[in-house]
Amino acid sequence: MAQVEIIINGQTFRIACEDGQEARLADLALLVDGKVSELVTQVGQAGQHRLLVMAALVLADELVDLRDLQISQIRPDKNEGGGEISSVVENLAKRIENIADRVDRA
Repeated sequence: MAQVEIIINGQTFRIACEDGQEARLADLALLVDGKVSELVTQVGQAGQHRLLVMAALVLADELVDLRDLQISQIRPDKNEGGGEISSVVENLAKRIENIADRVDRA
């Protein structure tokens, strides 16, 4: 297990991570420190714990927004393209009925 010293809001933390993940952990710490710095600019020094909780919530909100955006790009909105899908299904149903009619007559 590797150990990495990170600094968030001027306070040093020693964090364990898997070997080879030190650079990633350092990058993540910079991201968190950046969010905490933004919050300090907006609300002032509101206490270390409060700032870390607020930063975690901001990052979680951004993560959820990105996840929702990805989902919306994968699944078409019911209002968008829904008519096209319904039309395709309707056409397929008609073709199946026509084939079934021909099979019945044969």
